[in-house]
Amino acid sequence: ICTVGRYVCLCLIFRLCETVVPLEDPIITETTSTLQEWGVLWKQLYVKHKVDLFHKLRHVMNELIDLRRQLIQGHLAQDQTREIKRHITVRLDWGNEHLGLDLVPRKEFEMVDPDHISASELYKMRHGDGCRVPVQHHLFINLKSFTYNTISEEADVFFSLYDTRDNKQIRYTHSQHSIHTQDTLTQPLQAHVQEQAGPVLEREPQDILFYFYNTCDNEQNRYWREGYRTHTCLTSWFDCVRILGDTRNDLYLTLERGDFERGGKSVQKNIEVTVYVLYADGDTLKDCISLGSGEPNTSEHQSFVLYHNNSPRWSEMIKLPIPIDRFRGSHLRFEFRHCSTKDKGEKKLFGFSFTPLMREDGTTLSDESHELYVYKCDENATFSNQGLYLSMPCCKEDFNSCPNLPSTLPFQRNPKETFWVSTQLCSTKLTQNVDLLALLNWKAHTDRVLDILGRLRHINGEEIVKFLRDVLDTLFCLLDDNTDKYGPLVFQSLVFIINLLRDSRFYHFRPVMEAYIQNHFAGALAYKELIRCLKWYMDRSAEVVRQDHIQEAMKALEYLFKFIVQSRILYSRATCGMEEDQFRASIQELFQSIRFVLSLDSRSSETLVFTQAALLNSFPDIFDELLQMFTVQEVAEYVRGTLGSMPSTVDIGQSMDVVKLQSIARTVESRLFFFPESRSILLPVVLHHIHLHLRQQRELLICSGILTSIFSIIKTSSMRFSSPTLAGWIFIHYMEQILYIFCNACNFSNMGVFLPVQGEYVSTLLSLLRQMTEIHFHHLLNNFHSKEELKEFLLKIFCVFRNLMKLTIFPRDWSVMRLLTSHVIVATTQYLSPALHKNFSEADFDFKVWNSFFSLTVLYINQPSLQLEPLTQAKRKKVLDKYGDMRVMMAYELFSMWQKLGENKPHFIPGMMGPFLGVTLVPQSEVRNIMIPIFHDMMDWEQRKNGNFKLVEAELMDKLESMVADGKGDGNHRELFGLLLLEKIEQETWRETGISFVTSVTRLMERLLDYRDCMKGDEMENKKIGGSSNLMNFYKSEINKEDMYIRYIHKLCDLHLHAEDYTEAAFTLLLYWELLHWEDRPLREFLHYPTQSEWQRKEGLSRKVLHYFNKGKCWEYGISLCRELAFQYETLYDYQSLSWIRKMEAAYYDNIIEQQRIEPEFFRMGFYGRKYPFFLRNKEFVCRGYNYERLEDFQQRMLGEFPQAIAMQHPNQPDDALLQSDVQYLQIYAVTPVSDITDVPQLERVPEKIKSFYRINNVARFHYDRPFHKGPKDRENEFRSLWIERTTLILSRPLPGISRWAEVERRELLEVSPLENAVYVVENKTQELRTLISQYQHRQHHGNINPLSMLLNGVIDAAVNGGIARYQEAFFEKDYMNSHAEDTEKITQLKDLMQEQVHILGVGLAVHEKLVHPEMRPLHKKLIDQFHMMRTGLHQVSGSTYSSVCVSSCALMCWCVHPCVCIILQPSPSSSSLSSIRSTSSQVINSAPSSARGECHLHQAVNTSNSSLSCSWPVVHLTFSTMYSTSQKFGPPTHSRVFLYFYCFQQIWNHVVTKKVLKKIYFRF
Repeated sequence: ICTVGRYVCLCLIFRLCETVVPLEDPIITETTSTLQEWGVLWKQLYVKHKVDLFHKLRHVMNELIDLRRQLIQGHLAQDQTREIKRHITVRLDWGNEHLGLDLVPRKEFEMVDPDHISASELYKMRHGDGCRVPVQHHLFINLKSFTYNTISEEADVFFSLYDTRDNKQIRYTHSQHSIHTQDTLTQPLQAHVQEQAGPVLEREPQDILFYFYNTCDNEQNRYWREGYRTHTCLTSWFDCVRILGDTRNDLYLTLERGDFERGGKSVQKNIEVTVYVLYADGDTLKDCISLGSGEPNTSEHQSFVLYHNNSPRWSEMIKLPIPIDRFRGSHLRFEFRHCSTKDKGEKKLFGFSFTPLMREDGTTLSDESHELYVYKCDENATFSNQGLYLSMPCCKEDFNSCPNLPSTLPFQRNPKETFWVSTQLCSTKLTQNVDLLALLNWKAHTDRVLDILGRLRHINGEEIVKFLRDVLDTLFCLLDDNTDKYGPLVFQSLVFIINLLRDSRFYHFRPVMEAYIQNHFAGALAYKELIRCLKWYMDRSAEVVRQDHIQEAMKALEYLFKFIVQSRILYSRATCGMEEDQFRASIQELFQSIRFVLSLDSRSSETLVFTQAALLNSFPDIFDELLQMFTVQEVAEYVRGTLGSMPSTVDIGQSMDVVKLQSIARTVESRLFFFPESRSILLPVVLHHIHLHLRQQRELLICSGILTSIFSIIKTSSMRFSSPTLAGWIFIHYMEQILYIFCNACNFSNMGVFLPVQGEYVSTLLSLLRQMTEIHFHHLLNNFHSKEELKEFLLKIFCVFRNLMKLTIFPRDWSVMRLLTSHVIVATTQYLSPALHKNFSEADFDFKVWNSFFSLTVLYINQPSLQLEPLTQAKRKKVLDKYGDMRVMMAYELFSMWQKLGENKPHFIPGMMGPFLGVTLVPQSEVRNIMIPIFHDMMDWEQRKNGNFKLVEAELMDKLESMVADGKGDGNHRELFGLLLLEKIEQETWRETGISFVTSVTRLMERLLDYRDCMKGDEMENKKIGGSSNLMNFYKSEINKEDMYIRYIHKLCDLHLHAEDYTEAAFTLLLYWELLHWEDRPLREFLHYPTQSEWQRKEGLSRKVLHYFNKGKCWEYGISLCRELAFQYETLYDYQSLSWIRKMEAAYYDNIIEQQRIEPEFFRMGFYGRKYPFFLRNKEFVCRGYNYERLEDFQQRMLGEFPQAIAMQHPNQPDDALLQSDVQYLQIYAVTPVSDITDVPQLERVPEKIKSFYRINNVARFHYDRPFHKGPKDRENEFRSLWIERTTLILSRPLPGISRWAEVERRELLEVSPLENAVYVVENKTQELRTLISQYQHRQHHGNINPLSMLLNGVIDAAVNGGIARYQEAFFEKDYMNSHAEDTEKITQLKDLMQEQVHILGVGLAVHEKLVHPEMRPLHKKLIDQFHMMRTGLHQVSGSTYSSVCVSSCALMCWCVHPCVCIILQPSPSSSSLSSIRSTSSQVINSAPSSARGECHLHQAVNTSNSSLSCSWPVVHLTFSTMYSTSQKFGPPTHSRVFLYFYCFQQIWNHVVTKKVLKKIYFRF
């Protein structure tokens, strides 16, 4: 034995096992483990921002640590230890409840082991809140004032919470404050009452009483010693008297009030009362007045004085502890004095009153208020001869009892003055009742004994219980004196006293009665008369009509038998066991009379019903007394015969059912039933009555309680009948009936909810099944007379088990009961399955029973309470150590029964495919290994039957989608499913189709899992859309399941609508639209579509798609659909709809021209690493950004959607190591769309808005550039050696489409020379200038000129890299031109583009001149100056600036002459007018100088487009578009203006003719 710390280790070398037994208290062990578990969850609360619970739990954990420390120290008393444990368990249960942990069943603050109690007991612990330790509540009492005028000392105030329904105090507390006489307590007094949560909080206010106690003399010590059991020491003092020999003789006297005359004085008197206790000889009894606790006893008492008050109200109480021997003959004298206010020491006697303490008949002063006469006297009066005034009447009653009073009295009474006192006697020897006194002194009145006994019933019960011992001694003395004469009356009196103790007021005197019987009773011969009288009463129960006296005797049966047994013991002891046979015979006859009473038919007699009920209620109380005289077997035989004499439930009224069953229940709970030898005798009759009630479905709850008690006793005594003993055979015989009936009682399959009352049935059934062994089940199953009965039984019990798992029978946190239920079910199933196979297989196959069995096993394995994976490691280990993984046990049972089906397996294909699939989705590897091969079996049987397994495939895929959507399944299941089935299929002849099937299922599962992960609530919309579109495409392209394809079309559409991606929503719905035809074929109701024709559904879809295109501002796509609808309406002559659709088409045209549309940017995304979903893993996409979304915003948004991803800072392609890594990498940069413009009209008059739409829509090609230096870098001008690697991405579908994302299908690489790149950059920047200037000309920016100012400033005033001047230096030098003669054409093209750009800048400055704000005039002037410098520099390089100067001058002059003249310079038709200007990622270093990019920073780059298009010399288009339209504003054109227009045009015309270029001139006047 090795002691380590607080553990003692018992190392037993037996089969290499070691047992460690903790030495510390189980509460300490539980607290330690719970704190460890809470520590982890406590930190998670902080992470989840549950701050309030976080702080509360921290406080509770600190309290638990402190309480645990106190327990470990071991220095506490038992009461303190119990209180500490209570506090610990309260906090443990509170924390477990708030953290969602399991409920802990407790008994006496310690955890209960379910193996040591029955399931019924465990259920009742929860049902009766046995699992929860009472929560401490506080009842605050605010005592604002307290005034007490009798006891002139400190007072103790006691508070008691009293329950009037149970007649007991619930809990007590005590608060002591120093409160002196005449003082008022003004400070709040707060006391708390600790009690269970139920009794205090759930009761109505009127059910709670508060009593205030004041302690007098040694009352406080008595109060504390007796544990606060008194109700009040003034009104019910007898409650304190419970121990024989405890004597008391106290008289409580209260000076209430008085009425006195003024006595000739002008003012009222100041009256003081002095109290004396005098003996018969006139002597004052010394120290017989007690003023209260803490004060010494005195011989006299002076009351307080009320100033000038002739009617004082004192209400002072004093206690008079007068000795018993001095009580007779003593009296009280009250002297009244006037206290002078002048002389403080002068007190003048003016009267007195008196009263004797005992009357002539021996009774004491009654407990009531007494009005005493006041006799006159003076200070000289002497009271030495008390006989002088004792002969006078003291009160009115005394005056009436003395008719012969003398005419002259020693003292004269003042009839106008009276004095009131009240008394209450607390004595165990003196009585105020004459009849009780006569009974105690019966020997003095032997002739009146019968009358005295008859009047005993009229004596106050308080007086009887005070003199209980004396009264009982008197009764048995009378019985011994003359049994024949006094016997019946003594029996009646004894019955009355016994029933008196059943009163709640005197119930606590029962221990006094029992102590009397055991220690003081001496009636050795009394048993004969008691048995005779009791038998006589029972025999007359069938004859008399009024049976009140018989019922009272039945109620007193317990104590009557106590007296009988004790009397017989005394007699046997005195006579050495004589007359034993006679005694046994008399008891036998008495039990025959009892059986006779119970066997009577009470349906016609209501009084007999009450008699039988009283007998049945008292009958179980006599067992313990009989066991003192008889053996266990003999008592059991008596009880069995008595219970057997009761008629069955069909022969008695319903009112007796409850009483009979309650008596049986008490019999089962009695000590007699705990003996194994008595159980074998009593079980048959008990189970017989239960069987009768269960069969008739009557009083099921009580029957359940009885069976619960039986199972608990059997569990406690470990009564498992491994061998067929007598009791075992009886238990087996009735168990099969009870089990069958309980299956009917618990069969709530038709109920939607579980009722609490059925919990009793369930727990009892579980207890019953838990007690049954293999022998029990063997006999149970073999005793069925036919297979139909067995089938019905199996169906019912399987149904009960399924309902136990389906309905919410046990709360979620009660895992102990849930696990116990699961353990019982799996054990029972293992016992029942052989009978199922034996009786319902092969030729006797019954589909219904087998299907019920399979449904049960599937539901069992899937029940949430058995899923161990979400549990903490400690809890999982605890469950596995106790029960093992019960899912595996049931899976083996299911697989075994499936294999036993043989040729009957096709009956369950494909019906059981879904349930079996659900079992395989349970996250337990062993269960999956067991169950997945069943699918190979199903495929094989389906192949044999139909030549294929299409049905299996369809069913499996349908169920798989719904189950994965419910959260089942994982990647491990997908891999295991494919691995196991492919291994099984490898040897089959249908291997190829099987492999195809398994591959399709695994791929489907792969996409379903991705879809489920994407659809989680916290995921972003883009990920959800990607998962939905991936799964939708799989249903369409790979397995061709049109229904599922359409479902996911609408799910994807809903996601787009939620994200306000209306264009994508329209394209998504078009997929369903394309599946429909313009036919009248009827379509069934589907999703949210009603039953309608195909034409109507397609029309409805068309309208919805048009609505979404309109909201997405993609009117060009809607126009074709409008034409389609118009054709259909025109075919049907539906002109109203045709008019509507034509108007919508016209509105779309108007919107295209009038409304502004923001051109989105496009971004390329690469998802690298194995941690991404399958539909993203190691793939790249192009995404259509939101309006105004820049690259930085898009990067931030995507990193938010993939928080675990690492952003790649370079555009290079990843290597294989990165692709196979377990990390998420995200690569993002901007790309430029490459539009296919073959469908766009090439007319120069096409508005820019129309062209811009085709540049960015229906695009499937995108490119991005990566700059690099080929060869050595030119340090003087890097643009000479700067090459561009242009990557073109070809998408699987164009954008926009069903998603903002489109996967990259392939990529193409192209290297661009430095000169080609310069041409490309200048051309795109020119196009960007042209587009922006055109927008300002059409007033699309609403006065915000900042974009134009920034663009002009960036091109003209190139602060970085010198602008286009750097291109001039790089490519226009003679050395470069001579060395690159092959690039002459491209150099010429670059020069022309630069000149064109200068022309556009001139127009832009003219527009800027018109719109610029006055405060921005300095900037505009700067731009004009820089423009002249830029133009001059270009002229110096190219030597051909005439056209530039001319055009620029003409432009400026035209704007000066007429501000509405618009000169637009456009490239020739050979150049692209649809090339777009895109901004690219800041990660790509662009080769363009800052002047061409229009930006001021080097790190910002420019996207280019359509590098393959070449530029030629420009043709000037001069448009005077608004001259006459604005004539009202500027006036008609004058001759000078017209002359100037023609002059400018002539200069341009000459330039064009000189260059011999195609001329196109448009004049609009």
